Amino acid sequence: MRATAIVTAGTAGIGLETAAGLAAAGFAVTVIGRDPARGAHAVHRINATSPAHSSRFLAADLASLDTVRTVAGHIAAEGPLTVLVNNIGAMFTRRQNTTDGIEASFAINHLSPYLLTELLIPVLTAGAPSRIVNVSSGAVSLARRTFDTVEPRGGYYGFHWYGRAKLANLAYTLDLARRLDGTGVSVFAADPGGAATDMTNGTMRDPRIVSPGLRLLWPLVRRRFERSTSGPAAAAARSSILAATDVSLAGRTGLLIGPQGHPVTPSRGATDPRTVQAVRRLSEGLAPTVASVDVDEPSD
Repeated sequence: MRATAIVTAGTAGIGLETAAGLAAAGFAVTVIGRDPARGAHAVHRINATSPAHSSRFLAADLASLDTVRTVAGHIAAEGPLTVLVNNIGAMFTRRQNTTDGIEASFAINHLSPYLLTELLIPVLTAGAPSRIVNVSSGAVSLARRTFDTVEPRGGYYGFHWYGRAKLANLAYTLDLARRLDGTGVSVFAADPGGAATDMTNGTMRDPRIVSPGLRLLWPLVRRRFERSTSGPAAAAARSSILAATDVSLAGRTGLLIGPQGHPVTPSRGATDPRTVQAVRRLSEGLAPTVASVDVDEPSD
């Protein structure tokens, strides 16, 4: 059985570098993204290196939960899966909703990878030993830990809401590792540290993404952050690639792989049982998985 991998938001930046790294490691990689032109470019670049298996592109807007379900059904019908990398992420300067009527930052950074992962657990189990890698962020350290509703009280500040959504996903990731322990499916979070991407070069330069109390200091904080995130996307993809492929992680689970490529201690909020329970309740309510994915026998 050949090793297969899915990389969401894999048409550019860290996602593309992750997909290329997995292809170089021998995986048959499917890159998921919204833009067919960027998808074609990504596949061409990956396949130009003559990997053992050709990569392919799957067009999908994973901000829509219905689309996530459709994509999961398509992937599941193809048989066992070896690696799932949830690289999708977004930060916004102004509040906006998805087509499901859910605040976009929480939907894209947490609910989308949450639902895709839950629906693909059967094929990941069938492909065991397999791995799930959810891309995290250092922004979780500044996040509010309240998850009784999808939207916290107060004004909308993109950086803080991004960090809160990533905290929810990190808490889910560590909880999922406990749930799947012993199934052959290892679960990791990967902190890329940062790179010169559209997010760091664009969105983060708008002072409206932080609360008023932080705005006076934001230029200094941002410049310090930019100095640490000015490296190439290939370096930032290292943690995801290692989490997905490193043989030293075989049989291990529930780890956060840091930017330097070794396990680091997750934020306290991500391991707080109250946070974990609140995130679980909120996720199950907003993105129910009752419409389970049927796993068909693969056809050669």
